[in-house]
Amino acid sequence: MKILLIDDDKNLLKVNKIQLEDSGYKVITANDGQEGLSAFKKYEFDLILCDIQMPKMSGKEVLQEIRKINSEIPFIVITAYGSVDDSMEMVRFGANDYIQKPFGVERLVFTIEKNYRLSRLNKENKFLKQELKNKDFIEFKSESPKCEFIKNIITKIKDSSATVLITGETGVGKEIIAKNIHFSGNRQNSPFVEINCASVPDTLIESELFGHEKGAFTGANEKRIGKFEFADKGTIFLDEIGDLKPDLQAKLLRVLQEKKIERIGGNKQLEIDVRVIAATHRNLLEQIPKGLFREDLFFRLNVIPIQVPSLRERKEDILPLAEFFLKKYNIFNKNLFLSEKSKNELLENIWKGNVRELENTIERAVLLSDSENIDLGSYSNASIPITGLTEFLQTSEMGLEEIEIQIIKSALEKFGGNKSQTAKALKIERHILLYKLKKYKI
Repeated sequence: MKILLIDDDKNLLKVNKIQLEDSGYKVITANDGQEGLSAFKKYEFDLILCDIQMPKMSGKEVLQEIRKINSEIPFIVITAYGSVDDSMEMVRFGANDYIQKPFGVERLVFTIEKNYRLSRLNKENKFLKQELKNKDFIEFKSESPKCEFIKNIITKIKDSSATVLITGETGVGKEIIAKNIHFSGNRQNSPFVEINCASVPDTLIESELFGHEKGAFTGANEKRIGKFEFADKGTIFLDEIGDLKPDLQAKLLRVLQEKKIERIGGNKQLEIDVRVIAATHRNLLEQIPKGLFREDLFFRLNVIPIQVPSLRERKEDILPLAEFFLKKYNIFNKNLFLSEKSKNELLENIWKGNVRELENTIERAVLLSDSENIDLGSYSNASIPITGLTEFLQTSEMGLEEIEIQIIKSALEKFGGNKSQTAKALKIERHILLYKLKKYKI
């Protein structure tokens, strides 16, 4: 992270610069407001720390000028003791936060990290909202009566704070439904925070959800805000809730009941206003008698149940969805169309990986097709047939990264989205696969 630090106190400026650089940040300093504004116009920054009282140009004037250029960059005010009113005025003028002198490096780093992460969440939310405006989401394009029923539920519950449990096979679109609930309702201007309970190691999941205090455990070198705290006034989406361990299920139940959280190592309960949407591909009613899922948590989550049908149960959606994905991945605006043979193949396919598998199939066909007539038969089994790998490498212009993406997508399709089986087939550790999925945004 690159920080612009503006302060006319040269000694404090030097100390803070050293402390921040020791904490892993890149820091550029300025001794007054004019110098700071010039640096901002010259370089790219992720965050600004600025004193209020400075010669030549005050912190308020710096803020006003910067907001004319960039309305989103986190701007933190440094204020002297007794100047809180000035800080609050700065916040009204567009500052994100303030920190009062004297302060230690731990508090400074915490304030920076909190505002930087909130800024990133806001950017992600704006992007997602723009997506909602710019394109129709899959469920809303459905021609199936079962999905029309889901659309009606979303319309009825979008402004409610009731918990929602979305169930269905892997790849049916549970995350998209969660986003549609959030971004069509009255919480749309607040954070939408996601966490996949199956992808976070057991040793870290509690800290990810609820945060921790400095020194709470080995390696907790600073205070960390959890997902629930970040989602305050917004929505948290707990994907693969069925994979959450029983001890964490008890803590989650308490949070849902009391609407309060407590960071690991802390002794203070924090009130939160968060809508919870959970999702799973597992049958939780079967998990309960086995002791794998708490019955009381199930009933607490299952206030608004949404069962998403598999693609096999709504075959009338296959071709409309295929056409939708064809347009989505036709980045070169070619006059692409599906042959009658391909349409029949799509309708006859079992689609164990559901909508995700269909999307990957169309994306692969669009990328690898040499003609406008999309023939899925040439690409239905694997993105890059291993038997023809040498010939493929000689003729393809795809880079190594693109090839890896296609291989991973093919393996995921083959095993219906099961990450453990996919990792085993690719002969890599599961956590490495999860890293690559995140890296390539698969």
